[in-house]
Amino acid sequence: MPLQNKISRAQRLQIGGCDADELAETYGTPLICYDEAMIRDNCRRYMASFARGGNRVAYAGKAFLCLAMCQIVAEEGLHLDVVSGGELYTALQAGFPAEKIYFHGNNKSHAELTMAVAAGVGCIVVDNVYEYQHLKEIAVQNARPVDILLRVAVGVNAETHPYIMTGHLDSKFGLSIGSQELDSLVADALKAPSLSLLGFHSHIGSQIADLNAFASAVDALCVCVRRYLSLHRWSPQELNLGGGLAVPNTAEDERVSIEELCLVLSETAQLHSDALNIAPRLTVEPGRSIVGPAGTTLYRVGAIKRTSTGRCFVNVDGGMADNPRVALYQARYTCSVADRADEPGSFIYTIAGKACESGDILVWDHPLPAVQSGDILAVHTTGAYTYSMAGNYNRLPRPAVVLAKAGQARVIIARESYSDLTRLDCSL
Repeated sequence: MPLQNKISRAQRLQIGGCDADELAETYGTPLICYDEAMIRDNCRRYMASFARGGNRVAYAGKAFLCLAMCQIVAEEGLHLDVVSGGELYTALQAGFPAEKIYFHGNNKSHAELTMAVAAGVGCIVVDNVYEYQHLKEIAVQNARPVDILLRVAVGVNAETHPYIMTGHLDSKFGLSIGSQELDSLVADALKAPSLSLLGFHSHIGSQIADLNAFASAVDALCVCVRRYLSLHRWSPQELNLGGGLAVPNTAEDERVSIEELCLVLSETAQLHSDALNIAPRLTVEPGRSIVGPAGTTLYRVGAIKRTSTGRCFVNVDGGMADNPRVALYQARYTCSVADRADEPGSFIYTIAGKACESGDILVWDHPLPAVQSGDILAVHTTGAYTYSMAGNYNRLPRPAVVLAKAGQARVIIARESYSDLTRLDCSL
């Protein structure tokens, strides 16, 4: 799995066949650039490796979502996972088929649930008792039963940052496996005429490279299935295994391929299906592993400062406002100077953002060739959870996003202007 986009023989960084410096000159910086062919290839790898015999691949929109991304997902035949009314609205505005949408979230509002039911989304993933009760009331008005999955916290503690662990029993997500709450909801849902219980959903976290953790999650989910098969003589139509495959951001990060993950999930689930004599549809929900490697963020270098301790800060015109992951999760990235992308690093630099926060650091102590003010600096593997988490701290406008393919680039999200920052403000 590549850490960055192709570097040409002229040592200039290429993104989707476009020269990175030329992209920065044309569209300004900061600029998030996606290699469209890589996104589509990752979608196709998941479909080829997993979507057989009725199994599904649902792109996790929280990683990065806009109209164009919804259209790519639809064209590649994937389903779509959304987690809010805003993501659902975006998908519907893009013309994404509502029946191929999964609606997630741990605190869906009454309005969001009503919107989802009215739109005819394919499946609502129910997170808790409160949500279940609201949905049951809303679904009564629907012409047909609303398809649901119950999200289960399977008790698997995957090795990742604590903030992106979601499958442990002390999680804000899902119903604890073996709990009275889960027992009660399964029993009620099987009798509710307004709901159709398809099965269960599990997701153990994000940025996980341990295939054993994924296999353990499937094992736990199938223990859950065995329980309700025994209690109610009911077998699920679907088991949603979530996502969470890690993307290597640095040379030291462990690499697990899409194909390896899909094989482990499929084979583990098949063993249980054979033992229980059931044949549920399997669904996976990748996000980061589809868009993460395909994204590169370009910045223009401003001030360069060496401290009395010897550290050299390279200041760029973006930072935590467009990529808060370093500050939130201590995420690590690699970077390069766009017009000398494969030149050996002779100096050690720390790449600092422009927000008024000491923690606004993009990359710590990274080897690079001599950097000069005005250079274009590329931070690699930034396609996931960057723009989708971006904000306007310090009243910084959000960057533009471009999609590049075969040497052609097009804007898919326009750069915010200063006037955009005050558009919703109200004067005294």
